[in-house]
Amino acid sequence: MSTEPRVLLSGFADEAAVNKTALEQFVAFAALGLQYYSIRFIDLGGGVKNVMKLSPEEVGTVKRLQADFGLRVSSLGSPIGKIKLRDEEDGTKNVFIPFERYLAEDVARACELAESLETKLIRGFSFYHPKGTAPEPYVAEVVDRLGRIADRCAQSGLIFGLEVEANLVGQNGHILAEIYRRLSHPNLVLVFDGANLVVQGYTAAEIFEQYLAMKPGLGWLHIKDYRRPQREAKGGHVDEDVLKNFVPSHLGDSGHEAILRDFAPYLPELESRMAERGVPGVFLDLEPHVKGGGQFGGFSGPDGMGVALRGLCRVLDYVGIRYHLRDFDDVRAARGF
Repeated sequence: MSTEPRVLLSGFADEAAVNKTALEQFVAFAALGLQYYSIRFIDLGGGVKNVMKLSPEEVGTVKRLQADFGLRVSSLGSPIGKIKLRDEEDGTKNVFIPFERYLAEDVARACELAESLETKLIRGFSFYHPKGTAPEPYVAEVVDRLGRIADRCAQSGLIFGLEVEANLVGQNGHILAEIYRRLSHPNLVLVFDGANLVVQGYTAAEIFEQYLAMKPGLGWLHIKDYRRPQREAKGGHVDEDVLKNFVPSHLGDSGHEAILRDFAPYLPELESRMAERGVPGVFLDLEPHVKGGGQFGGFSGPDGMGVALRGLCRVLDYVGIRYHLRDFDDVRAARGF
């Protein structure tokens, strides 16, 4: 048996589908050899819906279809935390929802969906502070809210994965690491995403430092990359609707080779920790955006998702991290042999 570290490959299946239909998503992922997917947007015949809007009947349809294609949900790609922290006009389209209502309705709904779809992981965010302000003064407020979200997840045995992303309070790895340190909650982990740092103007060396800051709190990684834009200052507000330079992980400026090389010896410890929480392994979740991306999602097409997957596998092979894509033994098993 190999002693090399191992990851589970997954991805946002809606990125692979031209029309985001369930059938397109599942056919593409099965053909690519993936066995897990993150669910975010999906069309089950009544138009494209965010996963949070699915009815119980539609959830049942998803489960039947994914079983037909040998797929399981790795994480619920929820938008939890992508709302305003304060009810202040700041020139953005971000909405404000009173937190008690948000916790009772949206967060509870995400937990119900995760349980129904049989995943332990909910992806989420760290709230929008007013545009044009520094994020640091809002950390304490965010810690309080995220603690209550993590408490709600704990009631259902779930894990809330806090993704690093531009324009939110946790917009860089150092702030996100501080949120994690202050909260120190067993049902909250961090989700690294290199491209979400490149778009803010950070260099590969700076991104590696932010990855190291996040490393003690990591639960899983999103894999997408970007060719560095020309920005006069690092951080600050990013117009996500004009980002056009997303590339596969072996071609961008995040420095995935160095990050994954460092991540490899840490994998057995993290895999064991996640297993204790009922998670089957450490996921690398493809979210490549290679044909475009914005604030609430992206698109790669079946061809772009294939290119992105092969690029990631190239890096994993190079740094010595094992993974599994469907093979003939899986086909035989599906046939009952």
